[in-house]
Amino acid sequence: MGSTNMSYLNPKTVTLIGIPGLEHVQFWIGFAFFGVCLVALLGNSFLLIIISIERSLHKHLYIFLAVLAATDLGLCVAIAPKMLAIFWFDSYSMAFDACLTQLFFIHALQGMESGILLVMALIAHIHPHTFLFRVVLMVAIRTTMLVGILPILLKRLQLFHSVVIAHSYCEHMAVVKLAKEDVHINKSFGLFVAFAILGFDVIFVFISYFLIFQTIFRLPQKEARLKAFNTCTAHITVFLEFYILAFFSFFSHRFGLVSVYAHILLSTVYLLVPPALNPIVYGMKTMEIHMWVAQILIIKPDTQK
Repeated sequence: MGSTNMSYLNPKTVTLIGIPGLEHVQFWIGFAFFGVCLVALLGNSFLLIIISIERSLHKHLYIFLAVLAATDLGLCVAIAPKMLAIFWFDSYSMAFDACLTQLFFIHALQGMESGILLVMALIAHIHPHTFLFRVVLMVAIRTTMLVGILPILLKRLQLFHSVVIAHSYCEHMAVVKLAKEDVHINKSFGLFVAFAILGFDVIFVFISYFLIFQTIFRLPQKEARLKAFNTCTAHITVFLEFYILAFFSFFSHRFGLVSVYAHILLSTVYLLVPPALNPIVYGMKTMEIHMWVAQILIIKPDTQK
């Protein structure tokens, strides 16, 4: 690694310091995040197994739910190992190329999760449902192409004023802030990617649920309205937890709305908590999955819900 006047030329490694200001307690914080990751890994694996072996769940909604579960598993695998190694074993060093690889997978999987939530919101409006698989393919291509440019733009940067990343994982803006060169292109394109993926998806998800609620409130019977609303609550809960945390994390990073350690904690919660909550929410609120789990646990489910 070359360095001149406290500058680093083409660094081969970076240093992740975890949670600045909470280094003395991040060892214990690691156990909390480990618990969340464990719930996410077990819950989503269980969901994938149930959907794959139960023929009655081989429907479009559950197939997309399985894709969402696989995406959540990918997020945990991309973040947790290095983060816990930092917290527990003081393993701060990371190859620069490995950092860019982690950055790509984290942001790509975020984009995929957002796209899958959009597809699941559109199921009620798009027929035939086979067209939705094309939408999933388009989501995957969109995410891969847009997010794939981020590490390429970072790779062209050569001069850095520091190699210390004040974070527990490699995040785009955290790496951009290390550069000593002009990074207007990086910042502008990062902003474009965020709004092209999250901004676009959240608008159409809102429109979709607005139309769904219009249909629900037009139902003549109160029981029918309550049943339809109860069916939507799982999707709405997952949708709100993902996008509220996503936009709060995004704006707090760019505009410094909260302290550094609070931002890092919230951004990590944003990435790890939804994967843990999604299988729980869908397991509780989706009757077919709830009944299947109840059979495994030898519990008689309440089919009158």
